[in-house]
Amino acid sequence: MSKSITAVNDANFTAEVLESDKPVLVDFWAEWCGPCKALTPVLEDIANQYPNVKFVKLNIDESSDTPAKYGIRAIPTLILFKHGEAEISKTGALTKSQLSSFLDENI
Repeated sequence: MSKSITAVNDANFTAEVLESDKPVLVDFWAEWCGPCKALTPVLEDIANQYPNVKFVKLNIDESSDTPAKYGIRAIPTLILFKHGEAEISKTGALTKSQLSSFLDENI
């Protein structure tokens, strides 16, 4: 994982995401998920362009409580959190331009 994306889990989700002082984009993913793997380099590229947004990844196979809490039924699912609240989500692999548009419209 790149320096610009932080791995989170059930244990540190509150501290890393809900208590963050800036917007957080959470990528719910799994190692076996092809579209998730395709999204990773897009996230890494975009993360460098949005220093005012924190980018994190949560592996649903290693941490199942948090995805259940937020109703994650398909992956990859991205949820943008602001001030500890889930604001908006997007499911499926996105292109760089789609992800940029999603962030520009919602942060």
